[in-house]
Amino acid sequence: MNAPTWHAVCALDDIVPDTGVCALVGGQQIALVRVGEGEDVYAIANFDPFSKAFVLSRGIVGDKGGVAKIASPLYKQSFELGTGRCLDDPGVTVPVWPARVREGRVEIALP
Repeated sequence: MNAPTWHAVCALDDIVPDTGVCALVGGQQIALVRVGEGEDVYAIANFDPFSKAFVLSRGIVGDKGGVAKIASPLYKQSFELGTGRCLDDPGVTVPVWPARVREGRVEIALP
C-alpha cells in the first residue's frame, strides 16, 4: 500500500476559528474546518449530498455530544468531522481525509 501524499494547503491563520474554507486539492473540493482557537483542523468533502451543492465549508461548526461537527448551511444536516458520518441520517457519509498542522501550515493527506 502506498503512503499518502501530504499537500500544504494554506496557513492555519487563514482559517478563522470555528469556521471552514474550501480548497481545491487534487481536483477535489475539500472543506478545511478549524475547530476552536487551536490546531484542530479537519478535512471533509465540500459536497453536501442532501442539497447536491458544494457548500459544507460554509456550514455551522459546533459539536453534538462532544463530537466535532459541521451543519450544512442549506438543509442543516450535521456531519461528524472525523468520520464524515451524517449525524441525522447515519446511512449517509461524505469523504474525509487526514489533516494536520505543521509549522503553521495546514496539510491534508491524499492517497
